[in-house]
Amino acid sequence: MIRKLAALTVAAAACTATALTAMPPASDWEIGPWARGKNYSVNMPATPSAGRDGTLVVDFPRAGRGEWDALTTGIYPLKDFERVTVRYRIDASPGTRFVAVEDPKTAPTISLYFQRARDNWTAKGKYASYRWYAPKHTLMPITPGEHTISIRFDDRWTNVAHRPNTEHARAYNAALAKTARFGFAFGTPLLRSHGVAATGQASFTLLSVEFE
Repeated sequence: MIRKLAALTVAAAACTATALTAMPPASDWEIGPWARGKNYSVNMPATPSAGRDGTLVVDFPRAGRGEWDALTTGIYPLKDFERVTVRYRIDASPGTRFVAVEDPKTAPTISLYFQRARDNWTAKGKYASYRWYAPKHTLMPITPGEHTISIRFDDRWTNVAHRPNTEHARAYNAALAKTARFGFAFGTPLLRSHGVAATGQASFTLLSVEFE
């Protein structure tokens, strides 16, 4: 049975009124990340826009004018869940290309990730295992259409240093037990949250997030 986590239930058109009531408002999602007083998403709004039927919408910045690194929200600890499934849609005007800001020769991707509380963003020492990124085989190219990502938490998630949870099981379990944020990273397979942009008009619509 799928248990929808109240703090992250994003309702699509067919969802019930109860689900709509439980949906966090757009202001509870952050376009970022904010780290050491700086927002690494450039020329972007602070939060998504509220879309139709309870969805959340973010317009991609234009290449050369900005970048989008992450979209996250506060979350309860993830230790009691086995899987996360998200649905989203990418819309783009004809001829639009998506560009990885720091590595334009590599096709940009979307990755899920979660972050332990009290991360100092140095990625050094123990803090290298405060952020965990989805397994490489679950990365999604940024392409128009509706997409689904479904990942088990016992799969091969990797930390900021690109090391798998099998090598740092204690740190990984601690992050699951003390999760503070969950969301999407926009970048490349190597530079997960280092920014993307679009050459034309394009948008990301979050349809649903479910934990089971």
